[in-house]
Amino acid sequence: QVQLVESGGGLVQAGGSLRLSCAASGRTFRTYAMGWFRQAPGKERELVTAISRGGGSTYYADSVKGRFTISRDNAKNTVYLEMNSLKPEDTAVYYCAADAAGLWTHPDYWGQGTQVTVSS
Repeated sequence: QVQLVESGGGLVQAGGSLRLSCAASGRTFRTYAMGWFRQAPGKERELVTAISRGGGSTYYADSVKGRFTISRDNAKNTVYLEMNSLKPEDTAVYYCAADAAGLWTHPDYWGQGTQVTVSS
């Protein structure tokens, strides 16, 4: 069992930055690929970015490439999402997820979500 707890969301002006953190419980953190999804009102949840077990491989949705950076610290059981040059369309609830297979069709575990609001 893995529990994921996100933190770091909030309200920021367009062009600003936020850093999200996701702390995982348990000793198996390093065996999971980790990802960040987001869901805006009236829209489906989408995969924003993901990172492999060892951190050597990453994926970014086109909408966030060059602005968001995912990283992980396996010693601290934590994954981070650095968000820069934020836009109003980045407003959403951001969810941390863990996926043993790294396919992201049905993640094994989800966090509770943290709200990110970007004002124009």
